[in-house]
Amino acid sequence: MNVQRILICTLIMATVTYFIRMIPLAIFKQKIHNRFIRSFLAYVPYAVLAAMTFPEILYSTGNLYSAVIGLAAALILAYQDKGLLTVALGSTAAVFIAEQVMSFF
Repeated sequence: MNVQRILICTLIMATVTYFIRMIPLAIFKQKIHNRFIRSFLAYVPYAVLAAMTFPEILYSTGNLYSAVIGLAAALILAYQDKGLLTVALGSTAAVFIAEQVMSFF
């Protein structure tokens, strides 16, 4: 790739990103008072993050069983109000132990 093409592509991506971020600011100049819309907009980032990461969780290990065990461990720790680091380390440990146990069979 040449430098001119990279700069043009970067400029196009920056323009698209700018407009996507500026359109809501231009449309909604006043505070949104509708409770439903405010609630909907509050949960959109979490829903998008979950939709992007959930499939990767199931295919990350190459073994569906160990991935489901790690997911279950993460859900259990998260529902017990553990911190992010504890949930991440706990689910990683669960996957590691599951992989070790499954390697014997």
